Amino acid sequence: MRREAIVKPNFNSSRRPRGLDRRSLLGGLAAAPALAQAAPEAKAPRPYGSDSIYTRMFGIRPLLCARGHTTAFGGSLMPAEVMRAMIEANDYFVDLNELNEAAGRHIAGIMKAEAAMVTAGAFSAMVLGAAACLTGTDPKKIDALPHPDWPRRECLIQKAHRESYDRAYRCAGMTVREFETREELAAAIGPNTAMIAALASTEKAAMKDLRIMRPEEFVALGRKHGVPVLIDAAAEIPPAETLTRFTGMGFDLVAISGGKGLLGPQATGILAGRKDLIRAAALNHSPHTGVGRGMKVGKEEIVGLVAAIDLYLSQEREVVHEIWNKRVRFLVSELQGIPGLRAEAREAANGHDHGFLEALLSWDPAVIPLTAKALTTKLRNGEPRIVFYPEYGGETSVVLQTRSMKDGDEILTARRLRAVFRPAGRNG
Repeated sequence: MRREAIVKPNFNSSRRPRGLDRRSLLGGLAAAPALAQAAPEAKAPRPYGSDSIYTRMFGIRPLLCARGHTTAFGGSLMPAEVMRAMIEANDYFVDLNELNEAAGRHIAGIMKAEAAMVTAGAFSAMVLGAAACLTGTDPKKIDALPHPDWPRRECLIQKAHRESYDRAYRCAGMTVREFETREELAAAIGPNTAMIAALASTEKAAMKDLRIMRPEEFVALGRKHGVPVLIDAAAEIPPAETLTRFTGMGFDLVAISGGKGLLGPQATGILAGRKDLIRAAALNHSPHTGVGRGMKVGKEEIVGLVAAIDLYLSQEREVVHEIWNKRVRFLVSELQGIPGLRAEAREAANGHDHGFLEALLSWDPAVIPLTAKALTTKLRNGEPRIVFYPEYGGETSVVLQTRSMKDGDEILTARRLRAVFRPAGRNG
């Protein structure tokens, strides 16, 4: 299959995103212990983020994020190189159709896909992918969405692959049908089947529970029956291999978030896959007037996402992960010796295989009469305002990650946790 030529974004050399090398990234880490010792002696520290635009303009106290990239808390912090590319993109007007096509070719080359496009987040990619499967390039069908009046409008999903975000398929106009087993799903495929949907984050669970369909099973089933298959891989970066793994596996459409692990603009995503389906999705998208008209992606965001992808791929991932891991180890070391509290570093275990560490805190309620819910409230309402992963713990355990932290955030987090856990302990 002949692939479109890759068009490289032509940023000014002085503004071009640069890769991260081992020396520049790890050079400053040796100072962390010294900072940790000096920080408690600082006099009258200013509240966290008190000089932020959120405080100055709106009176809102910003959050210290001790979890992954979460939409409800702002997604990610874009690197300076991405911000510079977006500022430069604001210098000129451009034909959006030309920019969308050029950016799509660039991303498709990276993802080893026939075609790709920038969307307004992964949910938008799922809506547009479903719309493409419903309408093709038929103008009358495009105009009819989200109320298709033709029989071929069903989306089939195994129950284990269901999640709240799959309402995206219904937003496009599909009728979602859920099945418990692979056999039931396969038997339901017929002339009314427009698409089969899969969820990438279930893959790890499928290795333990053989009743859950694996990604390659969906691909084989779709090919056998000539039905397009879309996989939601929104939060599957890292690892970087996600950019090519599912397209290489043969999925007709792959949806990925641009504002999570890639550290691109929060309101961006990627839809990649078959050329005919990407073309149909584009016709349903802005600047056209189809069902995706409201899912606009600005020229600055398109450029920012491409810059973010290029920057991400230029970095040594093991170096980046080691920075995160050192912060985790620092947190864990600072929380040792507190009666009733157990702090340990472990491989990130929230259903993914990310290849980096997270901190698991658990405590004896007989010594520390505190619930995870109460801890969540204390940290959210304290100084600094810390958000983490109560949902990945239990009644008396929580999980923290450091990949969204800025330099020094781990010191402030450790200090705040010590202050909360020590007074909470009956012997503290």
